[in-house]
Amino acid sequence: MRLTFIAYLLFMTISPNPQKILQTVFGYDSFRHNQQEIVEHVLAGNDSVVLMPTGGGKSLCYQVPALCLPGVTIVVSPLIALMKDQVDALKVNGIEAAFLNSTQSPAEQSFIFKQLQANRLKLLYLAPERLMGNETQFLGFLKQIQVSLFAVDEAHCISQWGHDFRPEYLILGQLKESFPGIPLIALTATADDLTKQDIIHKLHFTEYKVFENSFNRPNIYYYVKPKSNYYDELVSYLKQHKDDSGIIYCLSRAATERLAEDLKSDGFNAEAYHAGIEKNLKDERQDKFLRDDIKIMIATIAFGMGINKSNVRFVVHVDLPKNIEGYYQETGRAGRDGLHSEAILFYGAGDVMKLKKFAEVEGNAAQTKIMLQKLDKMSRFCETKTCRRKFLLNYFGEDAEDYCGSCDTCLNKPVLKDCTVIAQKFLSTVARVNERFGVRYIVDILKGSNNEKIKEEHKKLSVYGIGKDASKEEWIHYAKELIYYDYLALSDGEYPVAKLTEKSRAVLYQKQKVYLSAPVHVEIAKEPEIYQQHTYEKELFESLKQLRNRFAREENVPSYIIFSDSTLLDLATYLPLNTNDLLKISGFGAYKAEKYGNSFLETVQDYCSENNLQTRIELRQPKRERKQKTSSANERASDTKRLSFKMHKEGKTIAQIAEERNLSLNTIETHLSYYISQGELEIEDFVLPHKQQVIKKAAELFGPESLRILKDNLPEEITYGEIRMMLAAMNKIA
Repeated sequence: MRLTFIAYLLFMTISPNPQKILQTVFGYDSFRHNQQEIVEHVLAGNDSVVLMPTGGGKSLCYQVPALCLPGVTIVVSPLIALMKDQVDALKVNGIEAAFLNSTQSPAEQSFIFKQLQANRLKLLYLAPERLMGNETQFLGFLKQIQVSLFAVDEAHCISQWGHDFRPEYLILGQLKESFPGIPLIALTATADDLTKQDIIHKLHFTEYKVFENSFNRPNIYYYVKPKSNYYDELVSYLKQHKDDSGIIYCLSRAATERLAEDLKSDGFNAEAYHAGIEKNLKDERQDKFLRDDIKIMIATIAFGMGINKSNVRFVVHVDLPKNIEGYYQETGRAGRDGLHSEAILFYGAGDVMKLKKFAEVEGNAAQTKIMLQKLDKMSRFCETKTCRRKFLLNYFGEDAEDYCGSCDTCLNKPVLKDCTVIAQKFLSTVARVNERFGVRYIVDILKGSNNEKIKEEHKKLSVYGIGKDASKEEWIHYAKELIYYDYLALSDGEYPVAKLTEKSRAVLYQKQKVYLSAPVHVEIAKEPEIYQQHTYEKELFESLKQLRNRFAREENVPSYIIFSDSTLLDLATYLPLNTNDLLKISGFGAYKAEKYGNSFLETVQDYCSENNLQTRIELRQPKRERKQKTSSANERASDTKRLSFKMHKEGKTIAQIAEERNLSLNTIETHLSYYISQGELEIEDFVLPHKQQVIKKAAELFGPESLRILKDNLPEEITYGEIRMMLAAMNKIA
């Protein structure tokens, strides 16, 4: 308690300067995105709505003002676990904070009230019903003390259009009436425009400003894989990530229990979590997961809101989420520390039919319609052939490049092949049943199914059984391809019927060729687990993690609350050897440096001494800010592409860049191709003039869509990289 009290006195003497508090208390060089603008807006006494992705730094937007203002900041939070997590993190930084909830004894609550009366607390976390419910005496109590700011966390809970509507949040609409002169900040990581407007309306904002950050989480790689027989593939993936923390989401409670038992029997450290589990057991499992005693949590959506565990390396969905907002928030629980993480979704069309029943809101046709539209967007995300990151960002109203290089559709580009016979078989079957049946019925006929639903007259058709050589999944894949390329259409309604189009008739009657992509086996990218601009000392990194975990056990808090993996990674990269250098490491504020600094410095110093290493602190640069919604293509370029570009400009070859960055040649060629298309690199530096002409002619003859078709029709000495770069030059921005 003494250290915390000393830190509290320190805060009282600090000039209320947001930048100084950010550096001294939280240990960060500078604000990210538009945090500084938000903080200044709040300190000016104004209301704010903040939309910022998970891991983007929402908490600092009210925690920094809380330390600048003279009284207490009241934070409304939906979950007890979230309150405790936030308060633990603040206390580790030396900040006087507390929460009020039903888990506390009368004596504990009485102590907190005394702290409030003495103006000893800077932040108080509580649930909305505690703040504005029947306990009106608490509202009266707040009017007797100095409240400087109200913060509503997870603000989407107030909207019936949001993915996690909580009726108790509606009472927060009274805040502006009860405390008209006190600023209010509402924060959420997921809200489409409809939900955003509902938040503004329900909180009775009149004069306010909306701050929207990019929804892009560049360190998360997105994959969608076929759901059929997913378990073996899941087990294979988990075996490769035995030391990593992860969350697996299921649709039902029973499914979480079954999957947890199956994984435990296969030797995995996993447990189930859902609303039907007894509270004490739920709390115990969540606590163990936060402390890495449980590696894998198999859960329904009841788990995860506001969980600040920074080292979740993967989030898997074995069932389809109901909407993009929920999917985005759930996947956003991975990689909060900014390190490489993965989001994997196992998708089967049957999930859509199942979820349509859940989307119906009895007695509310308008809401049912919106929920069905959201479900449709979710299924389109799974079936898109374009960049999944672009699809997500576009959904939230944000522009994005066509290629991200970190989702399965970008990393596993399909190759078109001649599928004319396949198309003829499928379309002919549609014609022979008079365009009156759905895709799965057509597939059953092609497969020669004995399903009792198949009409007897259809079993006598010449097309019955002509597709036995392909699996059902392959036929459904080709059906989706035919729909995507307009060779096939689906009627509207609950049970869509397959219909022929003008293009399909040309295939059946005019012998037009059809090129479709074969089913793609989605490979998880073999990127390094940790991406760092400079090399880091792996052995030191592990030693630092052990030291951090020891402190966490002693203080009975999760390890990431002491320091995130990214902070330890910086220590193992830049090797600070004195206190001044230590303060240059992100995450080391004055309080943490005083409390933990010597222990971590000694570990780094001993390692450097044993291995004859010097400090690399001169390489440490303030973190570059990611630009927000910019107009120029150069500004939109991702950090990873920009690094390859910079290394090329320094005179390094593609092979050297690939080796140094532990990436494939193909990835580096793709990075540099982007800058050729933007006019920042010249094609002549990569492809000889005579090869340029040959590639250009082939692209004009065969089309630029398929690299494989072009490669097969070009001289052997022309590489894929040269083809890719020449196509980029042909599409160069004028």
